[in-house]
Amino acid sequence: MEELVAGLPPYIKYVVLTFVPWVELRGAVPWAVQQGDRAYLPLIVFTNMMIFWPTYFGLELIYELIPEHTWLHRKLERIRTKAHPLVEKYGVIGLAVFVSIPLPGTGAYSGTAASWLLDMGWRRAFLAVCLGVLIAFTVVWGLSEAVAAGILAFQGFRAR
Repeated sequence: MEELVAGLPPYIKYVVLTFVPWVELRGAVPWAVQQGDRAYLPLIVFTNMMIFWPTYFGLELIYELIPEHTWLHRKLERIRTKAHPLVEKYGVIGLAVFVSIPLPGTGAYSGTAASWLLDMGWRRAFLAVCLGVLIAFTVVWGLSEAVAAGILAFQGFRAR
């Protein structure tokens, strides 16, 4: 991952990492904590929220051009299938929960794609994605800080 952003200024490094699918804030936040770059955490959250715009409106432009039996089409259909029960039952809150689960395949890209595929209006979808990103950030940041503190405590224990 470091090779991808080597030599970039830190603020651009975290924007680039956050825009990478499957990395998003789930990879950028732990790396910022590990690097001691906590000042960039708000930038990571903001960038992750901004993933919504090119994804939502990009799908509107290109979805019909994606051949039906390609990897991308199958991936989008899996996202629709995974998110549908939550969105159908709980609406905005359901999509926010889907986005907030800090596992690969459930982040801002997937949540935005699900909202478009399930015909959720962009205003409600953006609200849900932002709420989900904030919850995911809180979980990932807390876990990252706990792991970092545990590593420091373990190193201090071993130094005795």
